[in-house]
Amino acid sequence: MADATRAGAPDGVPGWHPWCVSTSAIRTRNPIGGHVPVAGGLASVGLSYARDLGAESLQVFVANPRGWATPAGNPRQDEEFRAACAAESLPAYVHAPYLINFGSHTEVTAEKSVESLRHSLRRGRAIGALGVVVHTGSATGGRPRATALAQVRERLLPLLDELTHDDDPWLLLEPTAGQGASLCALAEDLGPYFDVLDRHPRLGVCLDTCHAFAAGHDMAAAGGTKALLDELVAVVGEGRLRLIHANDSKDVVGAHKDRHANIGAGHIGADAFGELFTHPATAGVPLVIETPGGKEGHAADVARLKELRGA
Repeated sequence: MADATRAGAPDGVPGWHPWCVSTSAIRTRNPIGGHVPVAGGLASVGLSYARDLGAESLQVFVANPRGWATPAGNPRQDEEFRAACAAESLPAYVHAPYLINFGSHTEVTAEKSVESLRHSLRRGRAIGALGVVVHTGSATGGRPRATALAQVRERLLPLLDELTHDDDPWLLLEPTAGQGASLCALAEDLGPYFDVLDRHPRLGVCLDTCHAFAAGHDMAAAGGTKALLDELVAVVGEGRLRLIHANDSKDVVGAHKDRHANIGAGHIGADAFGELFTHPATAGVPLVIETPGGKEGHAADVARLKELRGA
């Protein structure tokens, strides 16, 4: 078990974050928002887009999601973004680049994954993000799962141990839809992943509903959403679910295809999203949409989730 004090968590409480201590809005409801574009200005573009959506939470990229570049931020934009999010009680998150894979058999990929995620974590701190989302990766090159997980520990645990400041973001693991040799797709897969990382006190989960459905969790079935969340808590513990990517699915359950649909327009259906708001594990957890349709479609999905939440 990880030493809870090494990341600043008081009394080993995994659900603690200093930002949450002073922001009652996050504790008492589910802030609903979306992933917003930031090309042209993190604050000037990203915040404007979020406001147009009526967003209460948001997610951004701080680097090209399909590249390895680690660009420096604009200090003025960073401070404006951080100050606005704090003033408006707007929880913000960073999504790390998609290329990151700590289970890769290629040394260059493993090394670049470390550099890229470290950049996202540091940029997350600079802009006041509560968490940095990273995909859990896959065991490439035909290597055994155990070998890939050992490399996850070797490469990722030191990055977690670098999170020593009170305003450092959490690292949020996002299971995939189960394509290929995925290391983590079903809720049960998070157990071994958390174990190799010593269940670090700054380690959390970002649950993508489309991914979970595609991996085999039938949220559309009666009680399916509750069953998924119950299992998630049983595997990783209370307080570890820190963010939800609310996406419907264009494909059927168990299809292992990551194709997002608008809320209520896919195979998961609106009722399952409504159930997200009633489970104890989601209390205070923000929802972020990553759905198609541009600004108009995004605004409609945010409004639909607010309706399901009860406004």
